[in-house]
Amino acid sequence: MNIHLQEILDNPLAALAIVGNLVIIESLLSVDNAAVLATMVSDLPKEQRHKALRFGIIGAYVFRGLCILFASFLIQFWFLKPLGGFYLLYLAYDHFANKQKSSDEDAVDKQQSWLYRSTLGLLGPFWATVALIELMDLAFSIDNVFAVVAFTDNLILICAGVFIGILAMRLVAQGFVLLMAKYPFLETAAFIVIGLLGLKLLLSLFEHFLPNHPFTEFLSSEAADVGLTVLTVAVFAVPLLTSWLFGVPYHQRSR
Repeated sequence: MNIHLQEILDNPLAALAIVGNLVIIESLLSVDNAAVLATMVSDLPKEQRHKALRFGIIGAYVFRGLCILFASFLIQFWFLKPLGGFYLLYLAYDHFANKQKSSDEDAVDKQQSWLYRSTLGLLGPFWATVALIELMDLAFSIDNVFAVVAFTDNLILICAGVFIGILAMRLVAQGFVLLMAKYPFLETAAFIVIGLLGLKLLLSLFEHFLPNHPFTEFLSSEAADVGLTVLTVAVFAVPLLTSWLFGVPYHQRSR
């Protein structure tokens, strides 16, 4: 039997915990991706925006598919986990450090892109925007696949995580945006979770250099994976529950 499938069958709860964490990572990264792509097409005529974003979705499928081909190569490098941890911690830090930025400051200035400036005169604004979107898709695909590969070396779970990322770009991201519009505090909860996951990956340094330490055994245990998933769910669920019951934290009421 395939070693990766056997690993899932031997520890189904741990596999579910990993998939749960991958859903969170991929969904949150896809929210940022979707927001950037939406900004990039905002200056196009209304009838062209949807068409440009459709090309963006196609590019996401293609580039993530290509990245899967390199996943089996990437998982051979142990240092990807701590690097992935640093990356997720940076995302959390960057969010909280720049929380006061206005949406204008966060907007993408296409004129700063060499690719956009080079193709604008040749292809026109629509196709120049599409070219820039495809470049961003490639960067996003590397980003997301890197985060997934950093989290697990099980190829089946990696493929599942990448597939979730593709769905997240189209479906989950939209749901997250709507949910966070109604419950703004969920954005803070989301980046707390990103920080927790980053910390877990960073602790793989401990596992690598002290493989026989009792703490290492705990970190690699099924109980630790399930416990982390319960904690991440609680970070979202507890403020939601208190918001519904007591109105704290505040949320936008439906009209």
